[in-house]
Amino acid sequence: MNSQNLSITQSGAVARITLTQPEVRNAFSDEVIAEITAAFTDVGGRPDVRAVVLAAEGPAFCAGANLNWMRRMADYTRDENIADAGKLAEMLRVIYECPKPTVARVQGDVYAGGMGLVAACDMAVAVDTAGFCLSEVKLGLIPATISPYVIRAMGARAAHRYFLTAERFGAAEALRIGFVHEVVAADQLDAKVDELLKALTAASPNAVRVCKKLVIDVADREINPDLVAVTVQGIADIRASDEGKEGVQSFLNKRKPNWLI
Repeated sequence: MNSQNLSITQSGAVARITLTQPEVRNAFSDEVIAEITAAFTDVGGRPDVRAVVLAAEGPAFCAGANLNWMRRMADYTRDENIADAGKLAEMLRVIYECPKPTVARVQGDVYAGGMGLVAACDMAVAVDTAGFCLSEVKLGLIPATISPYVIRAMGARAAHRYFLTAERFGAAEALRIGFVHEVVAADQLDAKVDELLKALTAASPNAVRVCKKLVIDVADREINPDLVAVTVQGIADIRASDEGKEGVQSFLNKRKPNWLI
């Protein structure tokens, strides 16, 4: 599924979803949201995909909402706004819960809703010249739909500042607050992304999938008997799985596991 808005490519075990509207700074509309949702659903369901990269063309990664879409939204009723926001929320959920690990390749500026795209990915690598901004309050709006993901990524303390001030901050600050995992020079961006992909594709596919769900299920939960029971069941299930047995046996026998052969 390729269009003027995005492309999907696959090389080996890695799928790449690339935003391809540099002329509008890869801002999204309802059409783009639907296509991104479909793209992540597609690659997430491919048995031969082990990792997914979300990338973009041009100087900006994503500038948030497309101006034409914003003009249409200005006349929406409350019910229409709820339906519209629900589609954005579904896109972010599909990215966040994609069964394959996801890497945001941030080659340029990220604004407003684009922050949600980066935050919904499992990890993010940014160029050192990228700028970041949660600009909604300048327009009389709030970053409500993206907030569950952005707050998880940067933490509540940083969110208090950057949600409320709409300040633009640089890649070094994004790294400091944990919004991105790595910051590199532009000519090192692909090498760093490839480094992460190599690690992801070397691991047990099933363990990576289950581990991603483990983080989602355990993060911010109270440590109580119910949570402990879930973790005990989790390790018991993975030990009894085919890949769990194969991984342990390959380690003990000093050979490669079968997912690397």
